[in-house]
Amino acid sequence: MRYVIAILAIALGVAAVVFGGADDSPGLQLIGAVLVVGAVAFAVRAARRER
Repeated sequence: MRYVIAILAIALGVAAVVFGGADDSPGLQLIGAVLVVGAVAFAVRAARRER
């Protein structure tokens, strides 16, 4: 279940970066990038805890 949440957060972050680029909005792109990095860190941490 944790991986599904991480994948959805990554997809949302990528969409935010794409829509921010289309609208020329640096704030939305930053939020999307932070969301992607946070989701990847969350997934890596969850994988390490399972071991």
